[in-house]
Amino acid sequence: MKDILIHVRDYQDRTPAAVFGVRLAATLEASVTGVYTCPHPAQFALGFDPSLTAAFNESALEAVKGAVQSRQSFKNWAASLGVPNADWVVAQGAASDALVQAATRHDLLVLDHATNDRDSPWDIPGLILRAGVPCIVLPQAEVLQERQIQRVALAWNGSPEAMRAIHAARPLLQGKQVLLLWGAAERDVDHGVEWDPPFHVLQYLQRHGIEAEEHMVAARHDDVGTVLLDASAKFCADLLVMGAYGRNRFSEWWLGGATRHVLTWADIPVLFQH
Repeated sequence: MKDILIHVRDYQDRTPAAVFGVRLAATLEASVTGVYTCPHPAQFALGFDPSLTAAFNESALEAVKGAVQSRQSFKNWAASLGVPNADWVVAQGAASDALVQAATRHDLLVLDHATNDRDSPWDIPGLILRAGVPCIVLPQAEVLQERQIQRVALAWNGSPEAMRAIHAARPLLQGKQVLLLWGAAERDVDHGVEWDPPFHVLQYLQRHGIEAEEHMVAARHDDVGTVLLDASAKFCADLLVMGAYGRNRFSEWWLGGATRHVLTWADIPVLFQH
């Protein structure tokens, strides 16, 4: 996890995602790229009076100019927090499309919730599905603060998405207190494969130098997200790691509703991996 991408929604202020992402990069001795997105003038070319279109174009160009001029300020700020390898890019177009493209060149995407983002609605679920890299999403009520990740909760139900999330989070688990929230899994008949012996995720973690305690959780379909957040809170977790959505019947049943609930109600950062 050496290249971290941050969606920076305000090039004049340090947003929660910027603060969290740069501090995380300093901890991991990683490089960081801040990306700011502006609407493309072509978005205003149709359906408006020509005079309004010209005004929109001028406003968009001014936003691009201001954002580009913020590059050195961002790099200097990142360096002051211990991240000498920082970059700043500006994209014109839909934020979601720009982030999906940029994510292909990075190991992790850091996002926060936007209450007044130009992309309406702000499609964080779509980004998680399309990004192809793990996404850390900050809580909706996140304020600027220095978060230290010391205690991590892992949501585990045996699905490929949950395994990919744990695999992606490994750099964040070294030397941390880790709680494995073990969901009571059903047989996933869609895969039609049985293993002897079965896979043990605790052994996997141990092979990678990660010690974890386990806690069995049981929940009905509509309660999975609530149970995960409650268990994480009791553990005083600083980060929750979980698979997002699913590609088959059981993992979508277990992860789909949980993903939506956690995105809405989590009060800690959550690492999602589809």
